[in-house]
Formats: sequence, C-alpha cells, structure tokens
Amino acid sequence: MTRFEGKTAIVTGASRGIGLGIAQRLVDEGARVVITARKQEALDEAVAALGGPDKALAVAGRADDVAHQAETVKRAVDTFGSADLLVNNTGINPVYGTMMQLDLEAARKIVEVNCLAALSWVQQAYGAWMRDHGGAVVNVSSVAGIKPAPGIGFYGASKAMLTHITQELAVELGPDIRVNAVAPAVVKTKFATALYEGREEAIAATYPLKRLGVPEDIAGVVAFLLSADSAWLTGQLLVVDGGITLTGGV
Repeated sequence: MTRFEGKTAIVTGASRGIGLGIAQRLVDEGARVVITARKQEALDEAVAALGGPDKALAVAGRADDVAHQAETVKRAVDTFGSADLLVNNTGINPVYGTMMQLDLEAARKIVEVNCLAALSWVQQAYGAWMRDHGGAVVNVSSVAGIKPAPGIGFYGASKAMLTHITQELAVELGPDIRVNAVAPAVVKTKFATALYEGREEAIAATYPLKRLGVPEDIAGVVAFLLSADSAWLTGQLLVVDGGITLTGGV
C-alpha cells in the first residue's frame, strides 16, 4: 500500500520498540520518517533498518526539550519537504510502587515527558507546517490510563491526561488536523519487560487472544488513524489490548 506516498511523519521514541514498529509501517506504506530518541547510535541503526537516508532521518535529543522539538520539525520540512504526520510515542515510567511512595520529582518528570512534551510537539508541528497544510496526530496512551493500575498508578494518570489532551486538541484543531490516540496493553518491548519477564505464558493466558502484543499490532492501528481511511475520526482513543480490558485486567 502507498497510503502515505509524499507524506512525512515524525515519530518520537522510535529507535526501538513500538516507535520503530510504527516508523517501519509508515515507510512500508510510502512515507518518509523522521525518528527521535536520546541515543544517536541506536537511531543510526534504526535508520539503516528503515532503508537508509532516503527513507528516514534521525534527530537525537530529549523528547521534552523544546529546542530539540523545533529542530526536528524544521529538519523534517527542510529534508523531506513537509511535516504531515506526528506520532507522540515517547513515554517514561521511572518508578514502580504505591502512590503514597511516589517521589514527586519523578512524578513531575513523568508529566513533563508523557503529557507536556506531547502537547509541545503538536505546537511545533502546527506552527511549522500543519496550521497551513493540515495533518494528523496520534498520541500513544495506555490501558493504564483507563482504569486503576496498581504499581504504575501515576504513569496511568499521566496517560489519562494525555488522552484528555488528545480530545481537547481534536476539538481545537479540526477540521484540517485530526488528533487521535491508541491505548496499548502489554506489548513485548524493552520498556515493558518488567511487566511480563519470566511469566509471559501465564500473563498471556489471561488475555482473550492468548498472547501479548507486539509492536506491529500497534503500528497497524496507528497507520489507520494517520491515514485517510479514518478521515471522519478524531478525538478518539482506540484500545489495542488483545481483549484484556474486557476481562477486568490492565
């Protein structure tokens, strides 16, 4: 398919895992991609995997650094001619435990990266390209933002906030810019290793589809939300969870 022929996508947190899976799907469907993460070496390896500099450009930096955001969007436009699509995939969860044990500095950092940075990326893409040309945005939320998730409660709270930001932006930026979100359950990535390592079979058995997710599962849904196939869909949160929330799990 070539749904994204002539389009440029920016995907944050895309040196591996879900972000890289999304970038690969978009390239496979004709897009040029600009990927970000903190480590240049990992990004360079990702660019090679995506097909080289004709297909992908890497810009290293912190997702919550406004100067990095502005540089990335500018380089997308300068290199590939546009910044049509944005995927806010970067997310952090540096703490595990109860809310009563939560370090407030860690909590502030979670909000900075998971919520404020996502908003700021949209602001940058809007100012540099989407205001005049339109576009589509997908924010990567989490099923942890749908209901209480003991142990990762504040992470879940930040993802609930991201979902609400998605809805507010959808109302504000329509009709020319659509903003949606996806809420994955456990996907087999380095980020989520602690949630399934050593007990994958037992956890997968609790899912109606009897397996954990893989990055490609999320990438396909994100590609749909970015494409004209979802042209009458905005402000929505699509739960991509193997059915686990149907049985009361997260």
